[in-house]
Amino acid sequence: MSREAPKDRPKARFHGRVEAPGRLCAEPGCAEPGEFRAPAGPGGRNGDGPGAYRWLCLDHVRAFNSRYNFFAGMTPEEIHAAQRPYAGWEAESRAFTATGGADRPPRWADFADPLDAIGARFRAARPQERKDGKPLSGKDREALKALDLDLDADRTALRRRYSDLVRQYHPDRNGGDRSHEGALQKVIAAYQQLKSSPAFA
Repeated sequence: MSREAPKDRPKARFHGRVEAPGRLCAEPGCAEPGEFRAPAGPGGRNGDGPGAYRWLCLDHVRAFNSRYNFFAGMTPEEIHAAQRPYAGWEAESRAFTATGGADRPPRWADFADPLDAIGARFRAARPQERKDGKPLSGKDREALKALDLDLDADRTALRRRYSDLVRQYHPDRNGGDRSHEGALQKVIAAYQQLKSSPAFA
């Protein structure tokens, strides 16, 4: 696949190019379109934002980039500090503060959730529990799924379901058909797991 620019837009392949009909290059005396963004100059930043910028043509943005110096205006000590391997990593992250971040809740806590989109997602991700409060392990949940039983099934329901499935899959009960042996083994393993589980004690 060719990456060449269309003939009517010869500069379209340049990254960062933004067309705006009528916008001229900010360089004095230049009549070329201003399609590339560059910082307005030193002191253009206001607080933590990206700061002011101007639009330049391709030739002038290339000239700007060739003479751009990140360290311009810095003292030797500031340059040395900016070049250290750990520069920028000194800020303490919320997870490792003395309070464990309890003094600052996560940003998403500030959002209203009128459609319950966030809450429903987290409830769905959390595994459901039994009504009687008895714990279920991951293997217990898999075994319940294999036997097609609800989370709140009791020991009687477990025995009844096991008997029904053994009758359904055992070769002695269905004319010697051994094609269901794999399913029968899964049923037996699931029953063995659940009958020794605290939830079915």
